[in-house]
Amino acid sequence: MIYRQVFDVLNLGLVILDEGLHVCYWNRWMTRHSGFDCENIIGSPLLEFFPDLDTKYFNRSVRSVFKFGSFVFMSQKLHKYLFKFEKKVSGFQHMQQSVTMGPIKDKDNVVEHVFIVIQDVTEMAAYEKKLHNMNIKDGLTGVYNRRYLETRLKDEFDRHKRYCHALSVIMFDIDHFKSINDTFGHQYGDFVLKEVSATALDTLRVNDALARYGGEEFCCILPETTISSAMMVAERIRKNVESQENRFESTMTSAKVTISLGVSELCEITDTHEMLLKKADDALYKAKREGRNRVVSMTLF
Repeated sequence: MIYRQVFDVLNLGLVILDEGLHVCYWNRWMTRHSGFDCENIIGSPLLEFFPDLDTKYFNRSVRSVFKFGSFVFMSQKLHKYLFKFEKKVSGFQHMQQSVTMGPIKDKDNVVEHVFIVIQDVTEMAAYEKKLHNMNIKDGLTGVYNRRYLETRLKDEFDRHKRYCHALSVIMFDIDHFKSINDTFGHQYGDFVLKEVSATALDTLRVNDALARYGGEEFCCILPETTISSAMMVAERIRKNVESQENRFESTMTSAKVTISLGVSELCEITDTHEMLLKKADDALYKAKREGRNRVVSMTLF
């Protein structure tokens, strides 16, 4: 191919296929990231080397280019990647890719080949993910922040109210947290916040959400969960926190802490998500008044 020297220095993947999906061109970028030399793959069916590509979407896209001479664009946000190349960056297991497919026509304007251009956008995707996390995550504990909590709770409230599904909320805070800071210092206090939130997060399901509401106070959103089930979850969190030894290696400080928890459930007369949250908060303060280190539920009548 006359332009091969140029194509081989591009920081992009370039693949050219015939109508039978045989590889007609495979540039050096593709060799570097796939591990397949052009001498071995050119002339062979692409799907023999990449069986994961044998999907309705990929086959339909290629046929569309051959039939209509159109272009197909695959964004990273929607498709993540086309070729499954390993590249572990900021939580990604595979290279994130932006992909373009287009026609190569002969002198009679008939599509005889399809080209595929692959751009590595992993670093950009990782940066966007970092910015997104900064907007929704608490900087100290790594759990969701209050802004995310309020948005998520409203969405869950509207959805569960519409379909009459169960929804419960747990509010909890660390008992005598000011005393912990005063006794052991704020550095240890920050460590305790991270330990307690991590323990609570480990107790929850994947679809649940844990957010730092403010200071030493946290909130759990439990979709599809009745108040009786939420009480059991809250009790597990309480026991797990109470049993752990919070040992801070840099200062060799170690102490046990307890938490108080309040639980509320969505019901027919719950008009707003703020009301649901307030009832959990009321239950939390009832738990604190009754001696702390306990779970209390609040039912709306």
